[in-house]
Amino acid sequence: MISSMTAYARKELNQPWGNASWEMRSVNQRYLETYTRLPEQFRSLEPLVRERLRKRLTRGKIECTLRFELGSELQHQELSLNKDLAKQILNAANWVQTEYKSGEINPIDVLRWPGVLSAKEQNLDTISQEILVLLESAIDEFITVREREGKALCDHIVLRLEGIAQQVDKIRQAMPQILEWQKERLKAKLDEANIELDNSRLEQEIVLMAQRIDVAEELDRLMTHVKETYSILKKNEAVGRRLDFMMQEFNRESNTIASKSINADVTASAIELKVLIEQIREQVQNIE
Repeated sequence: MISSMTAYARKELNQPWGNASWEMRSVNQRYLETYTRLPEQFRSLEPLVRERLRKRLTRGKIECTLRFELGSELQHQELSLNKDLAKQILNAANWVQTEYKSGEINPIDVLRWPGVLSAKEQNLDTISQEILVLLESAIDEFITVREREGKALCDHIVLRLEGIAQQVDKIRQAMPQILEWQKERLKAKLDEANIELDNSRLEQEIVLMAQRIDVAEELDRLMTHVKETYSILKKNEAVGRRLDFMMQEFNRESNTIASKSINADVTASAIELKVLIEQIREQVQNIE
């Protein structure tokens, strides 16, 4: 199944402990790059998130964002004051003030000291597990979107491959007539210049001329590339790099056909081939 590297997905979960949502988006990239944005209390999940993304995705620049809001029950829970720790901090602050005869003690700063004021400890392990399950659901949807867009890309490529096959067939059918035209043209030039060649020499010149403009091998290789591309599109794996390589091979053959062309129709077909190949290449850049 062909997958696009461009996609967007969002999954949300509402529970008594609050609201969580995963948002995923990606654009094309030669390799896999993952960027995660997590709230501070869930920073420990970052390695797990990256691992799950790498396990199921192979290419693309992927941004994965977790949004989290506490539920009303947790927002309005009672605060606990560690009085012993607060007294120790105040005593230390008073000593510094007395010793150096400067500074002011702000009670709010004391309350901000880690461990002085705390809420009832939340069961983050349970919440984290639910959030990771939600992540898997988000990745499932993300992959589904990628595959749906990949199907559209595949249809686009197949249409262009059919166009390439048509142009190859058009050139192949035109070659005998072009060779005969070139043969008559050569004879006419010799007659015009009053040059007489024996039959063996004339045949030799015609063979050399035919070799210079013959594109049968290039046409055969193009059709081989078309068949191979069809085969790649049917593979159930990431094929973007293979398709990118095939585009280089397509371009090589079309360039050779264009350079050998001595006929306006063949030149037009060679240009059309290059247009079709470029259109495929543009789509291949978005394939995983």
